[in-house]
Amino acid sequence: MGGDKGASRAVIGAVATSTASVLPVFLTGALAVQISGELGFDPAGLGVVVALYFGVSAFTSLPIGWIVERVGPTTTSRIAVVGAAVLMLAIAFGARSYALLVTILLCSCWCNVMGQLSSNLTLARFVPANRLGLSFGFKQSCVPAATLLSGLAVPTLALTVGWRWAYVVGAGLALLALPFTPRSPEKYVRTRADPADRATGALAVIGVGAGLGAASAGALGVFLVASAVDQGVGPGLAGLVLTMGSVVGLALRLLHGWLADRREGGHITVVAASMALGAIGVGLLAVPGPVALIVGTILAFGLGWAWPGLLQFAVVRLNPSAPAAATSVVQVGTYAGAFLGPMVFGFVAAHGGFAQAWAVCAAMMVVAAVAMIVGRRMLVAHRDARLAMATVS
Repeated sequence: MGGDKGASRAVIGAVATSTASVLPVFLTGALAVQISGELGFDPAGLGVVVALYFGVSAFTSLPIGWIVERVGPTTTSRIAVVGAAVLMLAIAFGARSYALLVTILLCSCWCNVMGQLSSNLTLARFVPANRLGLSFGFKQSCVPAATLLSGLAVPTLALTVGWRWAYVVGAGLALLALPFTPRSPEKYVRTRADPADRATGALAVIGVGAGLGAASAGALGVFLVASAVDQGVGPGLAGLVLTMGSVVGLALRLLHGWLADRREGGHITVVAASMALGAIGVGLLAVPGPVALIVGTILAFGLGWAWPGLLQFAVVRLNPSAPAAATSVVQVGTYAGAFLGPMVFGFVAAHGGFAQAWAVCAAMMVVAAVAMIVGRRMLVAHRDARLAMATVS
């Protein structure tokens, strides 16, 4: 598949697949009030579900990356989309208790992991190099897109015909992604690469940085409103600021991708700088008052949580022979951070207050930036060593 039409279709397919595969967990979060009223669990129970979801995702990332690399993006994208649809129907008709809801939702973890990694492989194989950065920016829009769809489900479905029908409609929307999954007239052939070419150690360090960054930034969507209200900001303004932060984050993700296509390299350095500046914004959230809240939110979302697409793009560019496997290593850290971050924040906030929790998050983001720099240096050293060996031989 080639040309502008093929590349555009690949981007649309990657966004559709990623959004469909992550929809079950975001729907559960958006519909938590209605679901808890029937199944009988509190916010702590919801927190446990989300934490377990990302924890299981971390464990499944590496093996699923191996599968995606060997089977190819077409089959794995379709499996992820159909799996997400089936499991949303299972929640709609089979989740008659909290335990069953948790069980079914955790079974959907592999759909999300497979959907994200197959989308990475789709973009790597079908999008020209000069547009790959922006394509990853669009692909990372799946999270706000899933959040938007989940939010719309509350007034249109959950409060009218019931929360179970929201999952039925979600399953239908997921299946609408099937026609956009990648197609190629040629049989998929996995690119063979020497395992020594993969800088696994460097990727692991970068994954640690991604995990710390995700742990810090992941607390934004969960605790920003509660923290602002605790500092005396009105709930309405706090909600509007969160919405503004989400829009800024989405716009900056696209801008990161657009600029990446116009640079020759240094993408991981840009990720590190984005994290370091984002740490300032996270730190400002510890300062009372609406001005610090607004400025901190813009910096935290716009820089501290706008780097995932750029990082995945950088990893794919550095590992063109095995993009799904390489990004799966980094995704382990991201999912682990999403698992641990809200729990750490909640513990610190409960014992030391929101200001102390935001300070801890800011420190984690600074350490994440340092880990990115260290990982990049390891990648450069590995590349130079491989070039030297090739020259000698």
